[in-house]
Amino acid sequence: MPDWLVLVIRVPGDPARHRVAIWRELRRAGAVVLGAGVWVLPDLPAVLPALSRVDELVERAEGELLRIRATGYDAPDAATLNRMYGDARRDEWTEFLAECDKYLAELDKEHAKSKYTLAELEEEDQSLERLRRWYRDIRGRDLLDPRGPEEADTKLKECMASFDSYADAVYRTLGSPTNQ
Repeated sequence: MPDWLVLVIRVPGDPARHRVAIWRELRRAGAVVLGAGVWVLPDLPAVLPALSRVDELVERAEGELLRIRATGYDAPDAATLNRMYGDARRDEWTEFLAECDKYLAELDKEHAKSKYTLAELEEEDQSLERLRRWYRDIRGRDLLDPRGPEEADTKLKECMASFDSYADAVYRTLGSPTNQ
C-alpha cells in the first residue's frame, strides 16, 4: 500500500474562481476529498507536478496549503484510504462506461434513421475524441491500478469501431471525401 499525501487547503471564499481552479486541479490529479478543504493523493512521483500546480494556485489565492505524509494509523485505516481512492476511480470508470453506452446508442439511432451527414459525422467524431481524452485522463489518474478496467479498453474500441462503421456509411451515401 502506498503512503499518502494529505492536503489541507484554506483559501478565502472570494473570489470563487480560486477555489474552483484548485478543485479542478485536484480532481484532474485524482485526489479524493476527505472533508472540507482536505484531500488525499497517493504519495507517488506522478502527483508531484499536480501538487506543484495546486501550490501555485493556493498561493495565487493568498491561501494556505499544508502537506502531510500519512500511512494510516493502522492497517484498517490504510486499507480505508486505499478503498476510498479505488472507489473514486471505479466511479469514474463506471461513468465512462455509461457514456460509451450512450455514444453507441446515439450511433445506432443515426444508423436507424439513415442520418448520414457530414455535420453529424463531425459531431460524432468530436464525441468520440472526448471519450478518448476522458479515457486517457482517467488512466492517468488511476495510479494504483494503471491498467484500468479491461472493460473500458474493450468499450472504447467498440466505440471506435462503431464510429468507423458510421463514417463508412456517411461516405458511401455522400461519396468519398476526396470526391467532394
